This record gives sequence, C-alpha cells and structure tokens, in this order.
Amino acid sequence: MFESLSDRLGKIFDGLKGRGALTDDDVVAALREVRRALLEADVALDVVRAFIEQVRDRAAGAEVTRSVTPGQQVVKIVHDELVAVLGEAATPIDLNATPPVTILMVGLQGSGKTTTTAKIAKRFRDRSNKKVLLASLDTRRPAAMEQLRVLGVQVGVDTLPIVSSETPVEIARRATREGRLGGYDILILDTAGRTHIDEELMAETAEIKAVSNPHEVLLVADALTGQDAVNLARSFDQRVDITGIVLTRVDGDGRGGAALSMRAATGKPIKLIGVGEKMDALEDFHPGRIADRILGMGDIVSLVERAAETVSADDAQRMAKKFKKGVFDLDDLRNQLLQMKRMGGMGSIMNLMPGMGQMKKAMAGANIDEKIFDRQVAIIGSMTKAERANPDLLNASRRKRIAAGSGVKVEDVNKLMKQHRQMADMMKKVSKGGLGSLAGMFGGKLGGMMPGLGQMPDMSKMDPAQLEQMARQAGIDPAALKGMAGGAPEPAKDLPTDVGKFLRSGPSLPGLGNSSFGAPRFPGLPGLGGGSTPKKK
Repeated sequence: MFESLSDRLGKIFDGLKGRGALTDDDVVAALREVRRALLEADVALDVVRAFIEQVRDRAAGAEVTRSVTPGQQVVKIVHDELVAVLGEAATPIDLNATPPVTILMVGLQGSGKTTTTAKIAKRFRDRSNKKVLLASLDTRRPAAMEQLRVLGVQVGVDTLPIVSSETPVEIARRATREGRLGGYDILILDTAGRTHIDEELMAETAEIKAVSNPHEVLLVADALTGQDAVNLARSFDQRVDITGIVLTRVDGDGRGGAALSMRAATGKPIKLIGVGEKMDALEDFHPGRIADRILGMGDIVSLVERAAETVSADDAQRMAKKFKKGVFDLDDLRNQLLQMKRMGGMGSIMNLMPGMGQMKKAMAGANIDEKIFDRQVAIIGSMTKAERANPDLLNASRRKRIAAGSGVKVEDVNKLMKQHRQMADMMKKVSKGGLGSLAGMFGGKLGGMMPGLGQMPDMSKMDPAQLEQMARQAGIDPAALKGMAGGAPEPAKDLPTDVGKFLRSGPSLPGLGNSSFGAPRFPGLPGLGGGSTPKKK
C-alpha cells in the first residue's frame, strides 16, 4: 500500500545522502518534496503541516555526529516523526474485563466489517484459545446475517441464531444475555453500515453501544478511503468514542494516507491491519515497522515472525539435522517452495527485506511469474518417493514421464534439477566447512556483485587494538565488539521466544538510537500531541 509513497521518499533522500554537507536551503527543498509526496498520498493537509513543522524544527537544530552523514540524519528524523504520527508502540485489543468482553465493530458499508469480525474471532480462537460468540446486527443489508453465520462456520466460531423479526437493539440485548449464559469469553457485535455518514446510522450505533456496554469499539476503515478518512474517524469518535481502528485492504494499491491521517486526527491507535482476503490475513499494527517499510528499510522482525508461524519447531529441527549432514533432497526443496508460498510469495517476502525495492521492480519489469513455484511443486509431486530422495535416478525417460505428469516441458524439469543441484552443493559446503566455507564461496562467486566480500578479514584472528581502531573509525562503540577478537561468542542454549526483544537486545547502531520527541503541540490533532480531545456527545 505504501509503495508509491516509499518510492517518492526514497528518491528525495537519495539526493540528500550523496552530499557531504547540507545547507538550510537543501533541507527546505527536501521537506518541500516530502510535503508534496505526503499530500499526493492522500494524507490530510493539517496532518502534513504538523508533520513537516516537527521535522523542520528537529532538522534545523540537529547535531550531526561524525559517524552519520547529514542526509542519514534527516532520514532518521523523518523516521522518528513517522513513528510519532503512526503511534509510538503497538496497541493490541484489550481483553482485561469481565467475560464476556464485548467488542463493537462500526464503520461504513463496504469497509469489510463482517469479514474482519470473523478474522478477529479466528485470531482469538487460534492464538488465545478463547470461546467467541459472533452476532450480526445488520438488519438492512440482504443476507448480512447469513454471511456472518457462514463465516462463523468457516472459522469454527459460534454465531447467534438469526431471528429476522428483531431490531438491532433487541439483537444486541439477546447477544449479551447469550454471551453470559453460554460462558463465552468474547462477544463481537457486527453493526450495520451506510454508504455515507448520516444521523440515523450514528443514533442507532450509539443506542447499541448504550445497551451492550462494549469494552472495545473498533472502527473498521478501508485503507483506500483517501482524504475523507479524517472526517470518517472524527465523526465516529465523537458519537461512539472509538477505542481503536482496524484498516482493511492494506495489501491493495492505495496511497496509504488513511493510516497516517486517522491516528493523528483522533489520537486513537490503529490496532490491526487486514492484508488479504483469507481468514488468517490479519496482522498487528506496529508503527515502527510500518515506518521502516515506508522508508524502504524493510521489516525483518515481521519476516521472522511470519516464518515462525509457517514452520513448526519439529520441522525446523528436522531440517537442521539434514543440513548439518549436508543432505538436501527434492522433498526439502518442495517444503521450501511451499513455505515461501505460505509466507505470501516472493513479492511479499521482498517487501519485508531491506534494500529490496529496486530488485522487486526489476522482477516486475522482467515479468517473472510467481506461478512458476506452483509448477515446480507440481513437478516434484509427479516424482516417486524414491526419485525425490535420490535425484540421480532421474534419467531421460523418467524426466519425460515427470514432465507429462505435471503438464510442463522437459526443459522445465531440467531447470528444476539444476536449481536443486546448486542448492545441494551449497548445503554440502556448509556442512563440511561451516560458515567460513560459505563465505569463501560467496566471496569467489559474488565478488563482482559484492566487491570486497571475498577479502573481508577474519575478526576472530585480529588484534583487539586493531579491532578497536576499526570500530572507532566506523563510529561504532568498541565495547560492542568485545569477544569477537577471542573467537566466536558462546551460542545461546535456547532459541529466543520473543523475536522483537531478541533483536532489540543487540548493540545499538550509531545514528539510529531512540530519541525523545520534544514536539510542539498541535490543536485538533490529538495523535500529534494536540490539545484535549473534544467532548463526546
């Protein structure tokens, strides 16, 4: 969703990073382009003004250290302020209340409330083992109640029986009573929407809230909303006092302005984002990670978490044992292809990796079809168990049979076998020589692409004084390199359970440390330290 904004900002900052010194005119010109990029991304005008003013105040008085170029310092300031606009930290749905915890879903028609309701229910059932009851209060849209019932069956969650003669308020009362008597942990109420905000919708929603007394009121908003996102969020916040926002269709080609505008305008956090049509395509909203994606820095933490969700501990342990022996058969290759597909495909993975923006564009320009991975899985599936375990059995006649069985050409089978042979050879080198052998292989084969990789010194054999001198020249704290001169550090006995905490525990990077936000206050923008939130009616 943030691709166009990320491209514009990337071009602006590339021009700054190449300069040894920046004048005030350079900063003003860059901020003018940033302002234009944000406005084109449908960010609300008052939010853009507040954002640019905060960045200008910090950039004008920024002390640039010797280890950080001025351009990088400006990028860091913009990153920090983006995090401030999006929210300092992730805010999950609060369940600290007496069961059943009632969650009220509100929003306009077509924003995805019903589907998001089912996604949230599945999330609580699978991750927290909660007993969830769904209830549809939409008596206007045809088959809305039936849609929620079908989705409830699909995700394995109970739904309130449909009584067509009841009003939304009566349904809310019955759902609350059924939630208590049935021993449910969570009750989610899906309200009706309109094509636009009107007094009838607001009055009905306010009455439902008074009857059900929800612990959370979540505004479901389409990420493609654009400039009207601020009016939408403020209208619902003033009438029903929303506690959080759920953005849907974040995987689309929207400009991303809604995410930057709604939180700053209301001060209410974005709690979840919908990233696909499937029932498990729902993610927590992490402001820092989203800011990283916007600025092209990638999102390694989300990538690791996504990989952890798609690979079981037993499978990972089994693969580690095989890799240690240098064994990599076609079953392993198929598992790797299927795992990549479960993680969203090559494009989705590259979105989360730092510095992969240009490579992704090159892939798109070359018209690389990701369905090739499906065809490769089909090729491996057309082999016998013995052939997958021992690829050397595949002679010409067997390859013809496999090509006919999977609906591809023999050339495609040959390409797959060549790819497998290269990966198997790499695994053997790693198992025999460890990481040093792998580094040597990369240094020799990729020396043209990555100059100097083959000539990297072995830090474990360097003199501590020489290490300290190198660290100071690079602007790194020498204490962070302790232990490297005497050999490899002691490996951890247990795998980390919290990926984010594990990554944050490492040595800090110069110029990327946390900084306090001494930002001015802006009236009417509670999310940017604005004045008091308007009283609710």
